[in-house]
Amino acid sequence: MRMVDLIEKKRDGETLTKQEISFIINGYVKGDIPDYQMSAWAMAVFFRGMSLEETAELTLSMANSGDKLDLSTLGGRFVDKHSTGGVGDKTTLLLGPMVAACGVPVAKMSGRGLGHTGGTIDKLSSIPGFLVELEQEQFLAQVKKIGLAVISQTGNLVPADKKLYALRDVTGTVSSIPLIASSVMSKKIAAGAQGIVLDVKYGSGAFMKTVEDARKLARTMVDIGKALGRQTIAVLSNMSQPLGRAVGNSLEVLEVADALQGKGPKDLMDVCLELGAWMLVAGDSVANVGEGKKCLRHSIETGAAWKKFLAFVSEQGGDAEAVASRRLKIAPWNLPILAAESGYVQPFDAHKIGILAMTLGAGRVTKESPIDLGTGVMLVKKAGEWVEAGEPILELYGSDKEKLAEGILLAKELVSVSSEGAELPSLIDEVIQ
Repeated sequence: MRMVDLIEKKRDGETLTKQEISFIINGYVKGDIPDYQMSAWAMAVFFRGMSLEETAELTLSMANSGDKLDLSTLGGRFVDKHSTGGVGDKTTLLLGPMVAACGVPVAKMSGRGLGHTGGTIDKLSSIPGFLVELEQEQFLAQVKKIGLAVISQTGNLVPADKKLYALRDVTGTVSSIPLIASSVMSKKIAAGAQGIVLDVKYGSGAFMKTVEDARKLARTMVDIGKALGRQTIAVLSNMSQPLGRAVGNSLEVLEVADALQGKGPKDLMDVCLELGAWMLVAGDSVANVGEGKKCLRHSIETGAAWKKFLAFVSEQGGDAEAVASRRLKIAPWNLPILAAESGYVQPFDAHKIGILAMTLGAGRVTKESPIDLGTGVMLVKKAGEWVEAGEPILELYGSDKEKLAEGILLAKELVSVSSEGAELPSLIDEVIQ
């Protein structure tokens, strides 16, 4: 079998066999297939696409390319959740304790942020002492003890995806739906979940800009999950506006603390209730979404979710008291962006808010870039809310004067008010099963 023949086969629109896909992935991970041939193959997939059977086989081959997590020793049914990324998306930090408090254990591996989207591991790193890396035995023991653990992805989890994604990033093939879907689902399969809930975002702050593209990606991932024997549910959610009011690592953790104590922004809570309810359904804990939402609300009202979050932080070495007393590191300079006149705040561009937070230091330009955990943006007023002239619309948190000055210029271009209200789209578009 020769790689050049498989490149030509896909270039001509033919279907690759299970053995051929396995040959490609194994050969690339071992180093037998060079980057230039893999790049040519990825470009052929970009233009010719893949059938469901091909995409499922690609997903499985990638999942089998490295370590896999075996959750069966813990008993019960485990459900994983994945978001395709957005601005102010701190849902994992809320859903973990809420879902665990409702009786479905959450054993999750998450990633760091890149560009304008934030990463769960970066947010957790803003908690003093929190250990984002655990040995597999520690990870499983913690899940067994308190029903919740969230760690960074292991070094050898789906190495095929790490290599292929880095290649796609520099060859213009990132936006291929079969390659996106197999990248996401291979990590979920390797992480051992029996049920998978996908938060597929669309809009200016998301990777998929239109609901049509998001729907196509969601359907592909759901079909892959079914083909590989995993219950998979996709929720399409709108990311044209930032989720919640906080954008930035420490700021978002503090917003999570507020939300778990019943003081969460409505948009954030609505999305979490929808996703969490489907996680409970997939975990066989409730019969329907309505029951799931009722249980999740109860976990907030009784304080069970907040207690679960504090226990989770403590078990992973974090300073739970620092979170509870709001003593996280926050950037020293806080500058408000004021309304020039009274009126209704007009919709923000979520992508530009993400770029603003990144400019202040809250995000990475490259995977190696350091981030300033205490920087970010607070949306004091959200789209559709009334603001008086001279009141703050945004608050910028910065540690570097030059970055803060650049952020001020960006922020002033983002804010506008009008005498007429703002029409906002619904947060949840549809659910695909």
